[in-house]
Amino acid sequence: MNLNTKIFGAAQIVLSAIMINAQTSTAKLPGDLTLPTSKENLDKLISYDKGNFKYKVEDYFARPNASQFKISPDGQYLSYKEKDKDKKNHVYVKELKTGKITKAIVEKDDLIGSYGWLDKKRLFYTQDKGGNENTHMYAVDIDGQNLKDLTPFDGVTLNYADIIKDTEFVIVALNKNNKQIFEPYKINFNTGEMTQLFENKDVNNPIDGYIFDKKGNMRGYTVLENGLTTKTYYKDLETGKFNLIKSTDWKNTFNIIGLNDNSKNKDEAYVVTNLDSDKERIVLYDLKKNAIIKEVYSNPVYDVSSISTARKNRNYELDYISYNGVKSETIPVSKFYKEVYDKLKSEFKDKEFSVVSSDDNEDKLLVVVGSDRLYGTYYEYDTKSKQIKLLYNLMPQLKEEDMAEMRPIEFKSRDGLTIRGYITMPKDAVNGKKVPLIVNPHGGPQGVRDNWGFNPEDQLFASRGYATLHVNFRISGGYGKEFQHSGYKQIGRKAMDDVEDGVKYVIEQGWIDKNKIAIYGGSHGGYATLMGLIKTPDLYACGVDYVGVSNIFTFFESFPEYWKPYKEMVKEIWYNLDDPKEAEIAKEVSPVFHIDKIKKPLFVVQGANDPRVNINESDQIVKAMRAKGVDVPYMVKYDEGHGFRKEPSRIELYKYMMGFFAENFNKK
Repeated sequence: MNLNTKIFGAAQIVLSAIMINAQTSTAKLPGDLTLPTSKENLDKLISYDKGNFKYKVEDYFARPNASQFKISPDGQYLSYKEKDKDKKNHVYVKELKTGKITKAIVEKDDLIGSYGWLDKKRLFYTQDKGGNENTHMYAVDIDGQNLKDLTPFDGVTLNYADIIKDTEFVIVALNKNNKQIFEPYKINFNTGEMTQLFENKDVNNPIDGYIFDKKGNMRGYTVLENGLTTKTYYKDLETGKFNLIKSTDWKNTFNIIGLNDNSKNKDEAYVVTNLDSDKERIVLYDLKKNAIIKEVYSNPVYDVSSISTARKNRNYELDYISYNGVKSETIPVSKFYKEVYDKLKSEFKDKEFSVVSSDDNEDKLLVVVGSDRLYGTYYEYDTKSKQIKLLYNLMPQLKEEDMAEMRPIEFKSRDGLTIRGYITMPKDAVNGKKVPLIVNPHGGPQGVRDNWGFNPEDQLFASRGYATLHVNFRISGGYGKEFQHSGYKQIGRKAMDDVEDGVKYVIEQGWIDKNKIAIYGGSHGGYATLMGLIKTPDLYACGVDYVGVSNIFTFFESFPEYWKPYKEMVKEIWYNLDDPKEAEIAKEVSPVFHIDKIKKPLFVVQGANDPRVNINESDQIVKAMRAKGVDVPYMVKYDEGHGFRKEPSRIELYKYMMGFFAENFNKK
């Protein structure tokens, strides 16, 4: 199976993204330093979360003692992260034959992001500074020696990395020469020697994606023309010339997943497309003839865009297709994976499972199993003996039988659209009692959706007796282009109507106490929190805005440099501020201009180094609320970015949040 060969940096250009170093001098700290609420005053919120609770906040948000297990390519070693007494997650390597354990990667002030195996003796990991998303890639020997920063450039971010198997090389994309655009480099991960592979010269019509084969040869690229048209170029293997094979409006999909190395036809590729359909589907495509060979898989309700192929040992055959429906769905294809799937399915029944690591010979597979009530458990599957062995329970302190059920829901919007989502039901609600509700709009908002599975937030809320509602409102991804496009230029308007219609639906089912409803979300979800308190001021008892947009105008002005080529798309998704009519709408749905309509308590949370939603967005809303005489608790972390990643920060946040909800739900 083609596992863990591609790594995407935290700052990958994905406009649907939800998630400056912390300085020692306060003069250099971002934002207005007079605004954050003191820790002493925030700590007072904790006292409101009273009750004889079986589980503490730490039980849900302390990071696992060990996690991210991976098998080395030769099957001789097992790597994993392990937490020390100071909450640092170092990477260790265990020699399976002798049991010897070595600390290979040390986590210091900044968190280790992704990590994995480069070859049988060397690891990589990624890291930024305090959440600023200027991600670097490092390489290190399994004994912790010979550490190299492979991308040692200040203010430069890693957009993409692809390990070239059986070589000493990795290909990365960096915005080294121009902060707005990314170019590919080939790096020797032993020596650090770097070679630029291609120039991305036109900032107005930049290359925004590169296509490489398994040997590291560049076979194609995509150009974003005028910010709105995607042009796909493919290399003619006979002439070496890159020819235009497809020109599409940015709203449509023609995405080369990868070349089909199982075929004798060197021009054959797996492509995700919706050019002739509403739903994304997977096809085999002849890139030279510029024609579909055959459809591989499609679904009438959901987009399908993911495949996994075997490694060299099975000639890169197609193993399975996967997509998110009501739950995660896997369609096994190869004989090998059908046997694996059938064995795992018989063992784990209705739980979700996925193979996350294997050795090159696929003698041993690491499988993660989870559900709406199970955070995750690692198993080792021996493909020769067919034996399944428990390796590690990530959250043994959370007993499955105590966790809440996440139910799929479906309802009609006020204008007739079918809207889907989920509600996590505490036991009181299942038993017929009306309970408080936390409405949790997702981030993005475009192209993103909520999925079924274990959600620590939902489970914490359920432990306090609160239900949680997730609505995949129009503009969410995964349900076809028509549904997604129906939400363009409807952010803060019809997208919010869908959330409100979801609240109405769950109230009508008899599950919810309509007098105890809160709204909370991050990124676009933080924006939706503010808009919810403005648009329907009597619906909610309170709201928590977490790294949320408050002013569409300043949000646009503060884009990081590498988002700027996508500004024309953002105008189509949000609002075109150069058009007076749309600018007026943008003002109508920018919360900072409508502070007078917020009647209920608000709690604001921000990472100071956030490059996506600048701290100014939160500062503005706090200043405006306080100017009208409303005391808004404001939590800022100066070593965090777009969402808190450090364990102490996360635990603090949820303790404050639980106190804030309890205080406002229990007001007379």
